[in-house]
Amino acid sequence: MEKLQRDTILETAREVLQTEAEAILGIKEMLNGEFVCAVEAILACEGKVILTGMGKSGIIAKKIAATLASTGTPSFFLNPGEAFHGDLGMISEKDIIVALSYSGETDEVLKIVPFIHENGNLLISMTGNCESALAKNSNIHLHTIVEREECVLHLAPTTSTTAQLALGDALACAVMKMRDFTSQDFARLHPGGSLGRRLLMKVGNVMRRHDLPTVSERATAVEMIHAISRGGLGLIVVEREGEILGIITDGDIRRAMESRQSAFFDICPMDIATREPKTIHPESKLIEAERQMTQHKVNSLLVVDDNRHLVGVIQIYDIKL
Repeated sequence: MEKLQRDTILETAREVLQTEAEAILGIKEMLNGEFVCAVEAILACEGKVILTGMGKSGIIAKKIAATLASTGTPSFFLNPGEAFHGDLGMISEKDIIVALSYSGETDEVLKIVPFIHENGNLLISMTGNCESALAKNSNIHLHTIVEREECVLHLAPTTSTTAQLALGDALACAVMKMRDFTSQDFARLHPGGSLGRRLLMKVGNVMRRHDLPTVSERATAVEMIHAISRGGLGLIVVEREGEILGIITDGDIRRAMESRQSAFFDICPMDIATREPKTIHPESKLIEAERQMTQHKVNSLLVVDDNRHLVGVIQIYDIKL
């Protein structure tokens, strides 16, 4: 590809990103009391928040519904065309409807507005035309007007859908903030995700508990090498009758071999062990284990019971599966 073509590609991409960034900043400046009313209405809603829209606006509506649902607000997407042909039964009297249409004149959306009013639902609209039929027939109207679409023909929804998406995120985040939605709440709704796993699962669920690599304080250098090789954890624990005396890593052994050379085989475990190693209880959450590893800059923690006896080992790799 010629340099001129590459330059054209990059220039086009930068123009699109610049225009869409400016559009979002423009939406920011237009925020007013209507946005506050929308957040308050969602907070007070005793039913669900139902998003609707056609075409590209419908795709954005689906994403906003998913964001609301994943952050503590019962929500789903309803196709307005399907709604007009029977799916209006999904709407209960306590639900709030959020309708997206940049023109505010989308036929499929306007056709279900009479039902929404008759059913007693509050209607929030998100359009780029405050004089449109949808805006005028809404209880709350949120402006998403942009100067132009950034496709080369200035026709395909690009800048306008970016503005809708950003405003939807702002709406969801404001609701989260007012609800004091915590990371624990998020994890409860995302048990299969990485954050959910770290916040909900306990150290005892994932720790290595069998064939733990341990040696006595009288072990020889050769026994230490064999133990650390068999253990497969990169460490060994020095014990005395169940009492943890220290921990030795493969790095400790390498450094001892380099510094002591021929005298290495005369060492005792406690000559190179780290005394008072970092420990954690098996009932602790994985997020706490991760915090401790990060704070102390270690990759492993010894898991001990209430009597400070070794019951397992957990490593950073166990947490970030």
